[in-house]
Amino acid sequence: MTTVLDVVLCAKAAPAQWGNKALISFTADQVIVHVVSEGSTRLQDIQKAARRLDAQGLKHLSLIGDSWDLEACWAFYQGYYNAKQDNQLGVAVLSEQAQHQFEALKAAADWTRAVINLGPADIYPQSLCDSAIAFLTELAPKHISYRIITGEDLLEQGWVGTYTVGKGSCQAPAMLQLDYNPSGDDDEPVTVALVGKGITFDSGGYSIKPSDGMSVMKSDMGGAATVTGGLGLAIAQGLNKRVKLFLCCAENLVSSKAYKLGDVINYKNGVSVEVLNTDAEGRLVLADGLIAASEVKPGKIIDAATLTGAAKMALGRDYNAVFGFDKNLVEQALVAAKAEAEMAWALPLEDFHKQQISSSFADIANVSSGEGMAGASTAAAFLAYFVKNADQNWLHFDLSGCYQKSANSLWATGAKGHGIRTIARLLTE
Repeated sequence: MTTVLDVVLCAKAAPAQWGNKALISFTADQVIVHVVSEGSTRLQDIQKAARRLDAQGLKHLSLIGDSWDLEACWAFYQGYYNAKQDNQLGVAVLSEQAQHQFEALKAAADWTRAVINLGPADIYPQSLCDSAIAFLTELAPKHISYRIITGEDLLEQGWVGTYTVGKGSCQAPAMLQLDYNPSGDDDEPVTVALVGKGITFDSGGYSIKPSDGMSVMKSDMGGAATVTGGLGLAIAQGLNKRVKLFLCCAENLVSSKAYKLGDVINYKNGVSVEVLNTDAEGRLVLADGLIAASEVKPGKIIDAATLTGAAKMALGRDYNAVFGFDKNLVEQALVAAKAEAEMAWALPLEDFHKQQISSSFADIANVSSGEGMAGASTAAAFLAYFVKNADQNWLHFDLSGCYQKSANSLWATGAKGHGIRTIARLLTE
């Protein structure tokens, strides 16, 4: 018979014998989480306590008592989760409404984290599209329509970036175009278009990555997973606006068919791009999604991608980076992240960054030229060439906090789902 330990949340310090400022103490049949802090620190301490319980191999826990609210329960679950998903947590302490909110968060985060953690044998362009469709259709079967464009059809329809990056793999590149339209009216305007980078494995191509850097590149579809998870969460929360989702999916591999340095890609919006680094492939596929998003004339466009190492150098793996020319929209994203207990930070994006990706053979290059250029900002500037009215209606998330390469005090190794709540809030506001 499996033993289930009850977990009590206590606002008093642990007895001295458990150590100075101990977060956890035990009785014969209970775990006591001692949290005397307030605000965001309180939630972090709860998450840290849950990580320690997972590390101790306690696989069956149940939250009890009156001290647990929704955010406390969610913080505990975030820390208790691991990539093997072999823990069981009972949460029966919330009101009916709060319990519904918790289950919606759990479903969206679990899908997002699980799909990012799967290896490239399981998640490749077609299967990523299929998984996203299945997840969203289960939430709103009557309001979802979609199509998947694959292989040579991408080239014929002008989605040259996704095709070019993915043509070196035996797994055909794919673009998912999904429409969530709760009104059922074909003339309903699109409130938001979401675009996600879906590089299901990134070797770097001919600009090949070292083994250590490549080992986590199953997570390079984190942008696609995050915008999908965010849309799913918003739907579960009652989203009543029309949203279109564009996932640009490919494997970036080395082969005789792979694209090469010096190639020029001519996009359907008239912008030509010289490839100077095949490991800067995410922006090449996102360009297609942003063009497609612009074509449906949405109120705003939000894209998300594990785009640059530069953003991680700036922010570590704690914050997601936010970019945009519309500073009010950037501020809206930061406020949304704070309200949802997620971490986001604005990095600079100015018109002059668009001039720092010049090319002698095309309109622009896919990486900046010259010493001292801001890698994350010039990557964002590249994307701006493919967004109509980028100065007014566009947000770009560089997902520095999407994946934890090794466990720390808050997160298990692997995907975090960090960003889905921010995306959902931006959709429902």
